[in-house]
Amino acid sequence: MNSGRSFAWKISVLSSLYFVQGLPAGFQATALPTYLRQQGATTTLIGFLGVLALPWSLKVLWAPLVDSAWWPALGRRRSWILPMQGLLLLSCLVASQVQGNLPVFLGLALLMNLCAATMDIAVDGLAVDLLREEELGHGNASQVVGYKVGMLTGGGLLMWLTGSRGFGPLLLATAGLIGVVMMATLLWKEPAGGQAEPKEEGPYRELVERESPEEKAPGKVGEVLGLLKQTLRRPGAGWVLLYVATYKGGETLVDVMFKPFLVDAGYGEKIGLWMGTYGMVASLLGSLLGGWLASRGSLWRALLVATVLRAIPVAGEWWLAAGNMSDAAVLGVTMAEHFFGGILTTIVFAFMMGQVDPRIGGSHFTMLATVEVLGKAPMGPVSGVLASTLGYSQLFALGTALSFLVILAVLPLRRLPRLV
Repeated sequence: MNSGRSFAWKISVLSSLYFVQGLPAGFQATALPTYLRQQGATTTLIGFLGVLALPWSLKVLWAPLVDSAWWPALGRRRSWILPMQGLLLLSCLVASQVQGNLPVFLGLALLMNLCAATMDIAVDGLAVDLLREEELGHGNASQVVGYKVGMLTGGGLLMWLTGSRGFGPLLLATAGLIGVVMMATLLWKEPAGGQAEPKEEGPYRELVERESPEEKAPGKVGEVLGLLKQTLRRPGAGWVLLYVATYKGGETLVDVMFKPFLVDAGYGEKIGLWMGTYGMVASLLGSLLGGWLASRGSLWRALLVATVLRAIPVAGEWWLAAGNMSDAAVLGVTMAEHFFGGILTTIVFAFMMGQVDPRIGGSHFTMLATVEVLGKAPMGPVSGVLASTLGYSQLFALGTALSFLVILAVLPLRRLPRLV
């Protein structure tokens, strides 16, 4: 297998797996609240649908099990990917037949999230195993784009195709797509030991050089936890955690209230088209560009540039709130916000993956991803409170300041081992 074909194979495998994970997320973010409201569900119930995504926040708790237990005949990662795909497919099929029983249906929706979140641990570990340093950018672009396309399909395209016929046809179509990817997963063989090619750079280079693939894969949960503790003591680990936890703080503070701001400004009817369609296209293009930038030269430099660029449209939202409203201005800021957000997300994921210990790729990356989620989570409730007390303009000014301030957290990262 030549190197070009090998890389194309990696991207195809990873994109399809992340696409599957995006399908239930899109269904639950868009289709589920829409259909429930059409059936007369209360806003209180719809507001609590976010609880269904709880496994994504808690997956770090069972990530060590996913990293340490597997069946050699299937491979370290496929031992979890295939069963989770099968359970996800079965959940969709059963849910399509019990949509009239709301408690059971919502329980199955929770199970879908549990399957997708657990599969995500294994797929992230597979990405760490497969991708060489120079492939991290494009590999993480496939992660972000594959997941976003899955969300668009599960929450938009399939909903549009099935029309007003309810959950049944949509979930059957979702199950069919999962089945196709599952068949493809059965056909490819995972590299022995989970490690396709040696990592030549990165903070754990010395471990890879002196250990065989079998030695790199811990066989007990306690071993995984011990290695996770070691990662927290490595030079620069604190700066990595600080940046990952804060880089989306200012952005989230503003974004949560940007849609209500546009509604209050009289742009409510245009939000769906501008953000849901134009914005998503801009985000996908940004993710692709972010993957290209992360694969060109210094990853630290790409991270610094992307962090600066991402702060600019946040400042643009503040500028809009200051009274500079027009269709062109709102659309331009919205497109820039999604475009630069896509660039930064891909580069940050590539950076995080470059810092992961390959022996515990699934658990270590999951830990960093959880830090990211927990870091931005408080900003949503805080944003609402500040908007009601300070107003949109001052809230957006604070978000802009935080977005530029986080640039200071990037600077110490330059001292970390070179990744590309």
